[in-house]
Amino acid sequence: MAELQARTGAPLAATRADAQIALTDGAVVGPLTALSTPGHTPDHLAFLAGRVCFTGDAVLGEGSVFIAAYPGALAGYLAALRRLRDEDLELLAPGHGPLITDPRAKLDEYLAHRLERERRVLEALADGLRDRDELLDRVWPRLAAAMRPAAASTLDAHLAKLADEGRLPKT
Repeated sequence: MAELQARTGAPLAATRADAQIALTDGAVVGPLTALSTPGHTPDHLAFLAGRVCFTGDAVLGEGSVFIAAYPGALAGYLAALRRLRDEDLELLAPGHGPLITDPRAKLDEYLAHRLERERRVLEALADGLRDRDELLDRVWPRLAAAMRPAAASTLDAHLAKLADEGRLPKT
């Protein structure tokens, strides 16, 4: 890691027991600027090259991202999406799926999707549902069995955000 830092001059931080090297937010290496985009993982980064953003797992070409359940995950993810939306981007290059030629529309879609999910979680809670499986069935009604663990993690992230905001029912 010291050699990479000496060669680039970029501030570096070792993560995941030094198995992966991550640049810190705002670091510039060559034509790339690192942007912190937590949500999928706490240390997730996207990279800007001019008006192109390499989003990794923050935004996909198709479908949506699962949010890991850790403190502040969903709030951080929503803030990251808003931050990306505020950039003057012409192209998103996701880690999975096709290039996105209308970044603002895709980012607005992602924000709306997360807020709709939150609305559905709140509605299910208001209807008295508390069991995790019942909440998953209600909020993700057509969920493939293989996707249930990812949805459960995302549900936990939603519930934690609502708890942080004091918006969970008292029971």
